[in-house]
Amino acid sequence: MDYTKAVDYIYSILRFTKKNVPELTVALLEKLGRPDRHMKIIHVAGSNGKGSVCAFLSSILTMAGKRTGLFTSPHLVRINERFQINNVPVEDEVFLDAYLKVMDAVKEMQAQGFAHPTYFEVVFAIGMVIFKEQQIEYTVLETGLGGRLDATNAVLRPIATVITSISLDHTEILGDTIELIAAEKAGIIKQGVPLVYDGRNPAANQVLIRRAHEIGADLYGLDESMYDITNQSSDSMEFILHSPYYKIPRVTIQYPAFYQVVNASLAMLTIGIINDQLHISEEVVVKGIEETIWPGRMETVLPGVILDGAHNASGIDEFVKTVQQITVGGRAVLLFSVVREKDYESMIETICKCTRFDTIIVTQIESERVVETFRLAEIFRKYTRVSVIEEPVIADALKCAMRKREDGILFCAGSLYLIGEIKRIISEYSAANGFESFSEKM
Repeated sequence: MDYTKAVDYIYSILRFTKKNVPELTVALLEKLGRPDRHMKIIHVAGSNGKGSVCAFLSSILTMAGKRTGLFTSPHLVRINERFQINNVPVEDEVFLDAYLKVMDAVKEMQAQGFAHPTYFEVVFAIGMVIFKEQQIEYTVLETGLGGRLDATNAVLRPIATVITSISLDHTEILGDTIELIAAEKAGIIKQGVPLVYDGRNPAANQVLIRRAHEIGADLYGLDESMYDITNQSSDSMEFILHSPYYKIPRVTIQYPAFYQVVNASLAMLTIGIINDQLHISEEVVVKGIEETIWPGRMETVLPGVILDGAHNASGIDEFVKTVQQITVGGRAVLLFSVVREKDYESMIETICKCTRFDTIIVTQIESERVVETFRLAEIFRKYTRVSVIEEPVIADALKCAMRKREDGILFCAGSLYLIGEIKRIISEYSAANGFESFSEKM
């Protein structure tokens, strides 16, 4: 078995996507010796921003000298991105070794009559084995979908739980109201474990507060009065966090997006609450925040080219706010694609009503979840008179978008799968021809 065959097999598990009972993940971890019990875990759930919060937390812990594991999803280019040690994706050999241990356990379980774990359950188990084998001290763990029934919820005693912003997403699975979705996310709350949450949504707040009180968890909400933005540029923001845990005058993040101020504040608040066991100085917290890089979230990958993984209605709301702030008077082009299960007409309507793009290019993701370019173009033309160009092949769409951008800004949004493919194209071209030549040749 080599690395490529292992990855191919994991991708093939997509056909086994019927969700297993949570007890199967517990059984798999038991078979592997409960690797999750060898580390201190911060467990993060939410509809939007949970990956960014995880990245901020991992950066702070790493900066503080803690040996830190980071488990997130999805990956953008390579599956190794899901398993990071001190913010560096693991080597292929490390991944393969953990994969083989997990698959041996899976075979034993199948022989005993258990179902085959799903794609995400296998990936989660691989992550826990990697972190145990690599002697990780702290792990930042992102849920996959929901919380209550998520494979990651097999972790019984994290040192903190975090719930980021909650919005209507995956409604076919999690429920069609904020309250129902919040109840699923609240499933990660544990007795005696502090909960930090985005407190800006009253409907979600009621559910989270009630659940925390029911099971005996201290809770700490972040509301809009707790942070002030003091400066903003096209590639960064500066803010003040008002918290009893910090006396820091200002913090800078390397993103132009307001929502990253919220995510950075959630991470800082979490560290402050559990700092009696971490002993991290304020200066290290600030530096960790300032040096956080989280690919595909308002990421400037080339001069004038910004990638944002906004992939649902709430994410698009935040995306258009940022576009409005940094494109005043300048030329702007949008490259857009989306997957089938999203409410993409609402996403497109919001983009058209709240932004001013000079050109829009639509493309499509090659998978069973594809939304064809002609369908996306049809909806865009329903809401805007701006030129809408159809380019089904992502590489061709990117070339077209780079030309149309001229001296303005190109935004790529709508799906993390689109962002991953664009990053792969740029990486492969730059490796062969040199990074500086990419913009000139496209």
